[in-house]
Amino acid sequence: MITPTSRVRLTAGDFDFIVQALSMKESDRVSLETLLLDSEMRDDILDHSALADAILQSPERLTISQHLFFYVMCRRVLKDTAVCSREASDFVASLLEAFSRMTHLRDPENTGQKHSMYLTDMMELLAKSGDREAFLLRSHMANYSLFVSGMFVENLEARTRRGAPDISFYEGMGGMNYRVAAEYRDAKRFHLSAIYEELARGFHEARVALNDLASRLLHVESPSMVVIGA
Repeated sequence: MITPTSRVRLTAGDFDFIVQALSMKESDRVSLETLLLDSEMRDDILDHSALADAILQSPERLTISQHLFFYVMCRRVLKDTAVCSREASDFVASLLEAFSRMTHLRDPENTGQKHSMYLTDMMELLAKSGDREAFLLRSHMANYSLFVSGMFVENLEARTRRGAPDISFYEGMGGMNYRVAAEYRDAKRFHLSAIYEELARGFHEARVALNDLASRLLHVESPSMVVIGA
C-alpha cells in the first residue's frame, strides 16, 4: 500500500542539495538549515521554484534521492490543478517512486490490451474479497491506472489505434476506484480518504500533469533520461 512518505524520507544529501541550491551567502545557509527542521517551513522551501530549476538544470549527475526528485517535480506540475494539496503531491511522488523501482520508468512490455486485462482480472477478484483485500485491490488499480496513463500516454494512444482501450478507460478505472477506496475503513485509518477523494475528483488533471512531467521533465522515452541517486 502506497502512502505519502516522500517528504519524511528526505536524506542528509537532499538537505545539503537544498541548502546549496537556495543559499546566496553563508548566512542564508544557517537560516535554511534551521528552517528545514520545521515541517511547515520545509514545505514552503520545497515549493520554491528555484529548487525545481536547480534540479532540472543541474549539469552533473544528481545525487539526490528519488523522494526529493519526485516530490519537487510532482509539486511543480500539480499545485495549479484540482489535485493541489501537498499531501496529494507527496502521495503521487511516493507512487512514482514505488512504481519506478519495478519498471525503471520504462513502459512494461505489455500491450494496452494486456494492461486492461490486468485491471479487469483484478476487478473480478473483488467479488470474492473481504474488505481489507478489496481496499488494497481498489487502491492498486487506481494507482496503476494513474501511473500508466500518466507516464505512458503516448504508448497507450498508439495502442488504442490498434484496438486497445483508450485513455478514458484508465481515467474511468482510476477515478472510480479512488472514489470507492476512499470510503473504506482502512482509507480513514491510514489517512488516505482525503487524498483519494482529491485524486478521484481531479484524476484527469492529475493524469495530464503527469503527461507533462513525463514528456518535458523526465523524458522517459529517451535513453538519456535523468539519472537519480539512490
